[in-house]
Amino acid sequence: MSKQDFSARLQEKGIVLTSEQLDQFDQYYRLLVEWNEKMNLTGITEEDEVYNKHFYDSISLAFYVPLQDMKKMADVGGGAGFPSIPLKICFPHLQMTIIDSLQKRMNFLSHVGTELGLTDLYPVHGRAEEIGQDKKYREQFDIVSARAVARLNLLAEFCLPLVKQNGLFASMKGPDVTLELNEAKRAIKLLGGKTRKVESFELPDEAGERNIILINKIETTPKTYPRRPGIPAKKPLL
Repeated sequence: MSKQDFSARLQEKGIVLTSEQLDQFDQYYRLLVEWNEKMNLTGITEEDEVYNKHFYDSISLAFYVPLQDMKKMADVGGGAGFPSIPLKICFPHLQMTIIDSLQKRMNFLSHVGTELGLTDLYPVHGRAEEIGQDKKYREQFDIVSARAVARLNLLAEFCLPLVKQNGLFASMKGPDVTLELNEAKRAIKLLGGKTRKVESFELPDEAGERNIILINKIETTPKTYPRRPGIPAKKPLL
């Protein structure tokens, strides 16, 4: 997907980018490739592929969720900044918190924020299990996202404690999510969530199927969750 296609396809979805925003995407791409030589951020570095499989894919969340009406967002397992940075570029009003356990990635995202002139961008270094028990973050966000981080039952324990009541957890996945959804039913209910819908779509240029699982936070999460670091992965809620 060329830069021109990227802009045109987003326009079809009602997202009109300014020349400044397109420059920010261009800058972000260059920083991603530059830093990727020093640390492992992504296996995809070819420009057209990054625009499609990372940038467009990240922004796809906004096709199904009215981000313009939301204020505080958190992205768990933020990695190289997907979906957080593309969404922040498109929706500058979002107060974006990015949580990741690797300090090097947080350094990269801080640098990206500075270079792109992004305000209200907060890279937070830490384990999701600890952040979810921190009063500063617990049940503070309108929406929490996670893209390709872990299985859904595990993600629910990482993410739902951060979502405020009546907020939304969006799990961005590849194809075939039926098994994961069934496996995560108990965890979602236990943590105060209710699956609202699964949005399925194909990325342009036959780049693959994607699914976005939208989970409403209908009740507060019990204080015992998330459990201590490492426990959710060893003993996932089933």
